[in-house]
Amino acid sequence: GVTGVQTCALPICQPRRLIFVTNGDDPFWDACLSGLVEGGKRFGCEAAGLTVSRDVNNGTAEGQIERLRQYATQDDIAGIAISVIQADNQSIVEEMRKLRAKGVEVITVDGDVNRDTFRDARSFYIGTDNVVGGRTLGTATRALLEAKGVRNGGYVQFAGFTDNDNARSRMNGVGEAIGAAYTERDRMADEMDLPRARDNVRNATQNHQDLVALVGIWAYNAPAIADVVTENGTREKYVVATFDAQDLAIGHMEKGRIDVMVVQNPFEMGVQTVRLLKALVEDDGGVVADMFPRADQPGGDVFTTGLRVVVPDESSPVKPALFDPAVVEFMVLPDFKAWLAKY
Repeated sequence: GVTGVQTCALPICQPRRLIFVTNGDDPFWDACLSGLVEGGKRFGCEAAGLTVSRDVNNGTAEGQIERLRQYATQDDIAGIAISVIQADNQSIVEEMRKLRAKGVEVITVDGDVNRDTFRDARSFYIGTDNVVGGRTLGTATRALLEAKGVRNGGYVQFAGFTDNDNARSRMNGVGEAIGAAYTERDRMADEMDLPRARDNVRNATQNHQDLVALVGIWAYNAPAIADVVTENGTREKYVVATFDAQDLAIGHMEKGRIDVMVVQNPFEMGVQTVRLLKALVEDDGGVVADMFPRADQPGGDVFTTGLRVVVPDESSPVKPALFDPAVVEFMVLPDFKAWLAKY
């Protein structure tokens, strides 16, 4: 577990568990784990008789289904947060519903269910507004292409799963913002297989000769793209625009292999997960109302954790004026690295 507590206030009372279920294994979730640890401390979980732990899924829907089924047999689980790997997976949804019916609090973080059909499977969502994130990346990509004098051409988007809520929403957002002059040639899923992620980039650049941009949607897609365009000597042909900021991706940006990153805040996702689950378990309506003041309105069940646009340096054609400062924080890479070192 993340926090270690053996007993709660009453000697006969065993601690109850709050569990965060990832979609797979990625350094992104290490930052979230740090947030879970911080949240456990900040919101007094030990004194409340609660432990917080992270359960790393194996990158498959079946893995999440099996975990949810196991949780249903364990009476000490008070709350579940899950980054849903496939938004339309009926089996995942049904297991989430069963847990809620049993009295377990269930929320989604980072990856939601399909909100049009399965919203009842969870109470709230915490994470990025992924459509806004995609539009942000699409806006930056268009600015980079126009600065190169590239007025049309194709692009491909790469993700773990194309039917995952966050991936689909981001890719749709990119398409909205990049503009009609640029044509999406493909959305390529790698199922969180890193060699396949690189193969997808190789195949895309071979199969579509008009490509002008390569767009990485999940964290590990960034180094996969940078690796391939470096190895085949085609870096200058493409704008490379990606989500998230793995250490490898930061190194690639320093070497000029990535043009822009839209960075989420997995640390804050972890902190706010603990805050919300503890409040739900304790029926603390004040905290819930503070986090979701419009909970009774359409879209009011979503808590967003912010975005950063990171560019290599001040010479980038991507400028702060392109983005709403209330939603997006703009940073050059040295400042972003200093922020990471601090937090």
